[in-house]
Amino acid sequence: MSSSFTAVAPPAGTATGQSTVLAIHNIQIVYGGAIEAVRDVSLEVKAGQIVALLGSNGAGKSTVLKAISAVLDAEDGEIEKGSIQLFGENIERAAAPHIVRRGLVQVPEGRRLFATLTVEENLLVGAHLQNRAVLEEERDKVFRLFPRLAEKRSVVAGYLSGGEQQMVAIGRALMSRPKVLALDEPSLGLAPLIVSEIFSTIQTLRHTQGLTILLVEQNASRALAIADYAYIMENGRVVLDGTSEALRRNADVREFYLGLSAQQGRTSMRDVKHYKRRKRWLS
Repeated sequence: MSSSFTAVAPPAGTATGQSTVLAIHNIQIVYGGAIEAVRDVSLEVKAGQIVALLGSNGAGKSTVLKAISAVLDAEDGEIEKGSIQLFGENIERAAAPHIVRRGLVQVPEGRRLFATLTVEENLLVGAHLQNRAVLEEERDKVFRLFPRLAEKRSVVAGYLSGGEQQMVAIGRALMSRPKVLALDEPSLGLAPLIVSEIFSTIQTLRHTQGLTILLVEQNASRALAIADYAYIMENGRVVLDGTSEALRRNADVREFYLGLSAQQGRTSMRDVKHYKRRKRWLS
């Protein structure tokens, strides 16, 4: 497959002046009361946008997502300062069930399915806040979105392929009728063709259901191809942000995240691993 992707135009709802759905202001996150994982991170997601949060492994991307979803406690993490607003409400001290009821649902890294339950049973877990009529309606929507899951509705999740498990994880999140979908590394460990299918589905969800999407990814090329705006994190900080088009043209992003250089056309992995960052990168 070609490694180049065509950026999509934002839908009508992404015009300047649209409402802010999710806003993070200068949050600091510490693990175990001592280890600073995120420092002074701010970002904004507007209604109907796909916003990507990019960076290498350990940059702090998933920690930000866990803070938004209120699941830091499980890893002894805590928001030391700053604020998180969802639809104008401060949620940095809210519990996870409240955030789900407010309309934000996370698809976690690694899928986190119930391996001994069937596909359909895993989906039903995501609809625990819905009545039976809504449950059945949303399940049917998921099966239309992912016909493969309809065929395997009675198959135990642990026997599915990685791509099929990712479909179940996304479908489970959709069962609660979210307004904001937060995806943590949806391409992780998947074959290129399956990654293309998953990213196409993300675009479909934005265009057909009006979902606002926060996408955490290491695969910058894939993410920038579908996102309207992106933030790049390193060492717990946002070091660069801008429209996807602008970032795709940025020389630093092209060299260090897309593996391209003006001189050579493509940078070797050895060069990427041993580069000396330009001073302006962290300015």
